[in-house]
Amino acid sequence: MLGPFKIIGPYSKITAGADPVLARNIAIRAILISSAALLLAALLGENILSKYGIPVPILAMSGGIILFLVAIMNVIQQFSWHPEHEETKEAPTMKMAMYPLAFPTIVTPYGIAAVIVFMALMPDLNGRLMIGAVVLGIMVLNLVIMLVNKYIFKFLAMVLPVLGAVLGVVQVALGLWIIYRAYTQLLKIT
Repeated sequence: MLGPFKIIGPYSKITAGADPVLARNIAIRAILISSAALLLAALLGENILSKYGIPVPILAMSGGIILFLVAIMNVIQQFSWHPEHEETKEAPTMKMAMYPLAFPTIVTPYGIAAVIVFMALMPDLNGRLMIGAVVLGIMVLNLVIMLVNKYIFKFLAMVLPVLGAVLGVVQVALGLWIIYRAYTQLLKIT
């Protein structure tokens, strides 16, 4: 949900024609913004959950619904092409590190939901630090992929559409599974 496969294509489009220093700086800034946003989301999510007394199964169900809807939209979009929606090419700028790279490409609503749910499920500091370490590891992997993108993109260009379709279907199923699990947990509570 926060991993590098969905970054490769957009990062290539954003940095097409950029000099290597600008491309590297865009990648670094996007990762720093994304990491800070996820940390803020985890902290805010924790406070909101405790302040409003939102049960974890409800939060998990919300995250599952978001994941399901976004995944189903992505699967459907992969099989439709509308020339009127073709993007006009803008010159790469550092502003692109924030939008569209950090948001919504790296940090997605369902990625934020996943981080909040996982943090809420961890009762102790060690568990939360472990979640933080995993998210940090994913951000480092994202940065590495972006930095080597110009070397690997031509090889992955043929594989990415197939991989995108497969991962899209898996995300639809994962969204439904999260909804189902949250529903069964709610039944046990009531």
